[in-house]
Amino acid sequence: MTNDQEKNSRARSRTWPYPRHADFEKSLRETAKAWFTSKGYPKHDKYPYCLDTYDNWHHNIIDQKVVTFIKSDRLERKGNKGFPLHKYVHHGLSSQALLFNLLGPLVVDNNLDPLRKVLESHGVIWPGEDAEGKFEYENRDIFNEDSGQPTSIDFMIQDSAGEPKIFIESKLVEKEFGACSVFKNGDCEGRSPVGDFHQCYLHHIGRKYWTLLEKNGFLDGPLGSEKTCIFASHYQFFREVLFALEMSGTFVLLSDERSPTFFCTSKDEKIKRGLMPFLCDLVPEKLRHRIVSITIQEVVHAIEETGTSEWVKDFKVKYGLKR
Repeated sequence: MTNDQEKNSRARSRTWPYPRHADFEKSLRETAKAWFTSKGYPKHDKYPYCLDTYDNWHHNIIDQKVVTFIKSDRLERKGNKGFPLHKYVHHGLSSQALLFNLLGPLVVDNNLDPLRKVLESHGVIWPGEDAEGKFEYENRDIFNEDSGQPTSIDFMIQDSAGEPKIFIESKLVEKEFGACSVFKNGDCEGRSPVGDFHQCYLHHIGRKYWTLLEKNGFLDGPLGSEKTCIFASHYQFFREVLFALEMSGTFVLLSDERSPTFFCTSKDEKIKRGLMPFLCDLVPEKLRHRIVSITIQEVVHAIEETGTSEWVKDFKVKYGLKR
C-alpha cells in the first residue's frame, strides 16, 4: 500500500457513518477507573479499570446489601444448582456485576416494579403479582446437558405458578453473543449439519440444540439452506432463545444503548443494523414477539421515576451515564 493509499483509507475511516465499539469501551474503561479511584479501592496495576484481585469482587458492587444477598444466595444454592460468579466479576466492565448493580437492589427490596414497567412497555406479559427474580438460572433437562457447564440465564422472573417466565441476558461491552467452543477449538469446520445432525459433535453427544431448532421451525427458513453453521458465531443467542421458548417464556436482551454491537444506527439515522435485527430475522416470524430488547438506560430512568433510590446516582457515575 502506498503512502497516498494509506492516507486515503485513514481519511475514509473517519467518514464511517456508524459508531465504533472501541470508542464505547474506552469511555467505560475510563469511568470504571475513575470510580474505583474515587472509592479508594485497589486497582490492577496493568488494567486500572479492574480491581486488583478476584477476591475483591464485592468492591465492584455498589449496594453492600446486594453483596450480602449474593453471598447468602450462593451458600443456599451450593451443590447441583450452583450460582457461579463469573471469572471476571471483579472487572469494572463485567456484565454480571452490572446486572447485580442494576437489578440486585430491586431484588433485595422486593420491588421489581421499575423493571416491570419497562418490560410491559415492550409488550412483555408480566407474571403474577408475586413474581420474583432469580440470578443465574439453569435447567439441564432442556437441552439434555447432563455434564459440563449447562446453559445459564443471567436473570429469570416467574411467579409462584411458574408461568409465564421472563429470561434476561445482560450485555455491556461484549462484542458478540458467545460462539460455539467446538468450532473455536478447531474441532469443527463450521459447516451446517442440516440434513445430518450427527455431523455436529454436540448433537452426537446428546445435546438437543438442532432438534429443537427443527421443532420450532427455525430450519424452515433461511437457516435450513445456510451452508455455515449458525452456532459457530451465534451459539449463545439461539441456545438462550430456544431455552426461553421451551419454557414458555420470553427472551430479553438487556444492553447499553451506546453499544453499536447489538443495535447500531447511522449518523443520519436512516440505516439501522446490529446483531439483534440480523439474528431476529433468522427467527420464525411467529416467534419474534417472544424476543425483546431493553436498555440499561430505560431501566435506570424507570427506577429514577420512583424517586426513592439513592444508589442509582452512584450507578450512573460508575457506568458513565448522562446525568
